Amino acid sequence: MLYLTGIVITIFLVILLTGKKNKTRADRILIVWLCVIAFHLVLFYLFITGKIYNYPVLMGHLPYPLLHGPLLFLYTAELTGQRGKNRIAWPLHFIPVIILYLFLIPFFSLSPAEKINVYRHKGAGYEGLIQVCFVATVISGIAYIAASLFLLRRYKKSIKNEFSNIEKINLAWLRYLIYGLAVIWIAIIFGSDPVVFGIAVVFVFFLGYFGIRQVGIFTTAHPRTDKLQTFPLTPIAKDSNIPIYPEQSQYATAMQLEINAIASKVKYEKSGLGEQQAGRIYEQLVTCMSDQKLFSDSELTLAALANALDVHPNHLSQVINSYEGKSFYDYINFHRVEEFKRLAPLPGNRNYTLLSLAFECGFNSKTSFNRNFKKATGVSPSEYIQQLNISLK
Repeated sequence: MLYLTGIVITIFLVILLTGKKNKTRADRILIVWLCVIAFHLVLFYLFITGKIYNYPVLMGHLPYPLLHGPLLFLYTAELTGQRGKNRIAWPLHFIPVIILYLFLIPFFSLSPAEKINVYRHKGAGYEGLIQVCFVATVISGIAYIAASLFLLRRYKKSIKNEFSNIEKINLAWLRYLIYGLAVIWIAIIFGSDPVVFGIAVVFVFFLGYFGIRQVGIFTTAHPRTDKLQTFPLTPIAKDSNIPIYPEQSQYATAMQLEINAIASKVKYEKSGLGEQQAGRIYEQLVTCMSDQKLFSDSELTLAALANALDVHPNHLSQVINSYEGKSFYDYINFHRVEEFKRLAPLPGNRNYTLLSLAFECGFNSKTSFNRNFKKATGVSPSEYIQQLNISLK
C-alpha cells in the first residue's frame, strides 16, 4: 500500500508541476526526475508483489538507479544558477547508464519465458553485470551527492555576497533532501529493498512539495534597485588619497588614517580597482551606512546598495570583503545588530517588543535576528537585554 501511495503522489506531483505557470528549466528537470522516480517505484512494486512476471517487457532495468544522481546534480545546478555555459555536456552524465543498457541488449533480446527464467534464478548468467551495476550505483550516488552539496555550499557563499537576508533563498530544504537521498544510498548499500523504497516514498513527497513551492532567485526578476537614493561620488581631495565629505568632517581625519592603513595592504590586480578608488568607495560606504542607514531596508541587496553608491557591484563586494573581512550579508547584518544595540536602551523604545525593534533595524525574521546577533555579540538578544537591565514588551 505504501508503494502505491508513493506512485500516486509522484504522478500527482508531476501533474501539478506540469500545470505550473511560468515553469523554469529547474521545474522541467524536476518533472523528468519525478517521472523517473514514478517509473522506478512502479518497477519495484511489480517486483515486490511478484507481478513483474506478468510484464516481462519491464524486466532488466538494472542501470535505472544511475539516473537519479545526474538528475539531482542537474536540478541543483539549475536551481542555484550554476548550470554552466556548455549545456551540450549535460548528456555526458548519462553515458554510464547508456553503456550498461547496451550490455543488457542480449537480455532484452530474450523471449519472455527466458527473461522470467533468469529472474527466477536470481540473474543467472548476468551475475557479473549485476555486480557492476550495483557498484556503479553506489559510486554514482556518493559522487553526485557530494557534487550537489558542493554546489549548494558555493551557492550559499555566493548569495551571502549579494543579499542581506538569505533565509528564504538559501535552499536549506534542498540540502536536507540531498541528505535524504544520501540516506537512501546508505540503505541501498546496507539495507533491504523495502527499506530503500519506503524511504524513497517519503523522499519524493518532500521533493515534490518543496520543488513546487520553490522560487529560484536566478529565474525571477532582479532585486529592486530603484527605491534607494543614489549617493553621488565626491571628487578626491587634492592633498589626500581619500575623499573628504563635508557632512562627516567630525570623523574624516580618523577615517582617513584608518583607510590609508588598510588600503596599503589591499590589492586589486584582477578587477582593475585601484587602492585610491577602493578607499573612496569604502568611505562612501561608511558614510552611507552611518547617515542613511540603508541596512534597515530588509530587502537590501548588493546591487541596490551599489546603485545607491553609484559604483559597480563587483567593486563594492571587493571593498567590503577586503576592508571589513566580511561578506555583504555579514557586513549588513553586523550593522543591523549595532543599530539594535543602539536603539534598545533608549527610553522611547521601551514600548517595542524585542522582535519589532529587530524588524526596525532591517531583520526580517526571528531566526535571522537571533543567529546574527549571537554571532556578533556571543549572546542571544534576550540575554543582552537582561545584561542591560532593561525590559522590552
